[in-house]
Amino acid sequence: MNDLSLNQLILTYIEGWKLKDREQILSTLDPACVIIESYGPTYRGKEMVGRWIDSWCAPGNIVDHWDVTSFFAGDESCFFEWVFECTYAGNRGGFEGASIARFSNDKIIYLREYAMAAASRYEWDG
Repeated sequence: MNDLSLNQLILTYIEGWKLKDREQILSTLDPACVIIESYGPTYRGKEMVGRWIDSWCAPGNIVDHWDVTSFFAGDESCFFEWVFECTYAGNRGGFEGASIARFSNDKIIYLREYAMAAASRYEWDG
């Protein structure tokens, strides 16, 4: 896959979450996919990811923003940084993070998220 195709696949996955579009999200994934969220949960296979989507997309839960701020691609992998905000169970929150993704047969087979530990970035003044 070329850089543009990898980028588009990631953006399609993210847009699916913004739209709560289960089929769009699943269409980007390899059947044997593994997704690891930044705080630990691991989802193995499209069936489990589908159950996670159904659970997360309960009424009132919304991805308010998920913006990719940088994107770097290799042959069958990429790294991208992002800013995420959501409303979940009535609470609005967000954080900055980054993800590593690997691809197989033009689908995401592995996606691991990392979150910035601080509530927000700041300039260190020594």
